[in-house]
Amino acid sequence: MTLQNSNSSMGRNPISRTSKSSIIAKGAILTTLALIFTYVEFLIPYSTGIPGVKLGLANLVIIFAVYHMGAKESLTINLVRILIAGLLFSGLFGAMYSLAGGLLSLAVMLLLKKTGVFSMIGVSMAGGVFHNLGQLLIASFLVSNLKMFVYFPILLFSGLASGIAIGIAAYIIDQKIPQHLKG
Repeated sequence: MTLQNSNSSMGRNPISRTSKSSIIAKGAILTTLALIFTYVEFLIPYSTGIPGVKLGLANLVIIFAVYHMGAKESLTINLVRILIAGLLFSGLFGAMYSLAGGLLSLAVMLLLKKTGVFSMIGVSMAGGVFHNLGQLLIASFLVSNLKMFVYFPILLFSGLASGIAIGIAAYIIDQKIPQHLKG
């Protein structure tokens, strides 16, 4: 009896097992890469002097996951990255802000991608804006002050700019990656 026959007779499918292993391995690699990008961004001093304004390098990985993995995998990668980064770099409040922004951003990106109307750049741009909105919502909730939304125009502009930049980079990188590595 061959290995394939013995696996089939036991009710196991080696293809699906390999696919699950492949998904887990790709998810782990993408989570690690997102965490590395988060750390690199943590090390970069910001000359803007504007709190909360940053490029969002880890979103390169999240955009890739949105386009080449499922919603569940994208969510897992984002959650694990945010929680580990919170423990290592930003603390409880930083993790709360990132979690609010990351979850809202991911939900919007998944919905927009699903419509098929928006390009990767457009999806990334919306993700940048909604990430900032999520962080502003949690900040206004924590301090019980809606006046924080005066800051939204700055965050809107920075989210648009960083979302476009990340989207362009993600699109270029996506074009360079061989199809068999995408999923």
